[in-house]
Amino acid sequence: MPDSAPAAEAVRPPEPVHDPRLTNEDLAPLREQNWSSYNIFAFWMSDVHSVGGYVTAGSLFALGLASWQVLIALLAGILIVQFFCNLVAKPSQVTGVPFPVINRSVFGVRGANIPAVIRGLIAIAWYGVQTYLASQSLIIVFLKFWPSTASWNQHTFLGLPALGYVAYAILWVAQAAVFWKGMEAIKRFIDWAGPAVYVVMIALAVYLVAKAGWGNISFNLAQGRHLDVTHSFTTMLSAIALVVSYFSGPMLNFGDFSRYGKSFDAVKRGNLLGLPVNFLFFSLLTVITASATVPVFGELITDPIHTVERIDTTFAILLGGLTFVIATVGINIVANFISPAFDFSNVNPQKISWRTGGMIAAVGSVVLTPWNWYSNPTAIHYTLDLLGALIGPLFGALIAGYYIASRQRVAVDDMFTLDPRGRYWFRRGYNPNAVWSLVAGGVPAILAVLVPKLVLDLDVATVDVTWISNYSWFIGCGLGFVTLALLERSRPMIKVMDPA
Repeated sequence: MPDSAPAAEAVRPPEPVHDPRLTNEDLAPLREQNWSSYNIFAFWMSDVHSVGGYVTAGSLFALGLASWQVLIALLAGILIVQFFCNLVAKPSQVTGVPFPVINRSVFGVRGANIPAVIRGLIAIAWYGVQTYLASQSLIIVFLKFWPSTASWNQHTFLGLPALGYVAYAILWVAQAAVFWKGMEAIKRFIDWAGPAVYVVMIALAVYLVAKAGWGNISFNLAQGRHLDVTHSFTTMLSAIALVVSYFSGPMLNFGDFSRYGKSFDAVKRGNLLGLPVNFLFFSLLTVITASATVPVFGELITDPIHTVERIDTTFAILLGGLTFVIATVGINIVANFISPAFDFSNVNPQKISWRTGGMIAAVGSVVLTPWNWYSNPTAIHYTLDLLGALIGPLFGALIAGYYIASRQRVAVDDMFTLDPRGRYWFRRGYNPNAVWSLVAGGVPAILAVLVPKLVLDLDVATVDVTWISNYSWFIGCGLGFVTLALLERSRPMIKVMDPA
């Protein structure tokens, strides 16, 4: 018999050619996705255990809610966050690309810069807020160990004393140093930062409860006017909406991290552990710690920095202050440094690297002087409502585009070409349906925040409808989602791919 014919050599398809104007090493699809469920869990621990998280949770007492009502509102809000995080996680995990790139499949290869820039500017604002809150922890350490620095508070510039600028600058540099080392270093940082904060918070709660005596702790911490049943229910709904607004930034940004997940199932397990399970424990610690401050210090203290300061022992102030600094650095890097880095890099990948994009956000955070507009519960709620109004439409458009219009199918290589024959070229690189969905969702949501407060301040009307602003994220998200879904049905731009 004749020798059998030699086996044909396997022919590998050529590597896809991605347009350099749309890609760089950071924006390209990942070749390796190695984050486990624990890495996602640790990400959420770092996200939750920040000074901003404790201050926001504590501010719910100012609404007139009792402790058990605050606890229910926190848990209900976080379950909503978990649901939406799973939605936004899948497109980036499946394709291995960050938020601005996956948006090319919805907004177009050029139009994706619109949501990217909006999200980047929002992240700059949040980055400044979190850095400012962490700097307050550092100031306590300064005053305890170097009392002479108190004199620096006599000189104020643009609303912040000199000591505040020093603390802000130290944290600014520390965060930039961690960020500059890259994603692997950031992953290692958040893997231990979240658990470390838990140890200190548990120790703080145990110390306060032991000092007060469990029998002297009351969970009726409602502040302000007494609420009847109807008003308690509506106020709890507002508190739930506030929780969602607080997490709306990390929720929208989550695709930047889910892209590193080993599988979508691993991401979902991490979300389960990191959100409802982790947040339940966090909420209990928050409520118990706040409740114990009443018998121990004679007043309700909802800011953990002030709680540590009142203990007034050198070890407690050093440990507590530095721990809350670490906690807030963790959330700031993962939520407000990495995301704008991708966003601004997406605008011009060859000239703006991931690191350069992050530094743009860091510099911008100082220019916004966050200490002037995030200093009390009213300012916190107003800020969250306005940011939620801006974030909601971005979220709604992405979800409608991926799950409804494209039916969870994405042509990855087409997101990296400016060829007019590409699937995501649409009209000159823009999908008009997606752009209009941002307008339809964003304008009403922003007006829902600004108009009721303006009407009340000007005494134009006697009826207070400012409660509407608490739902700004839901208004923007819902209208953005519905608008894009309807426009894509009536005049489709996103073509559904053949399952084959």
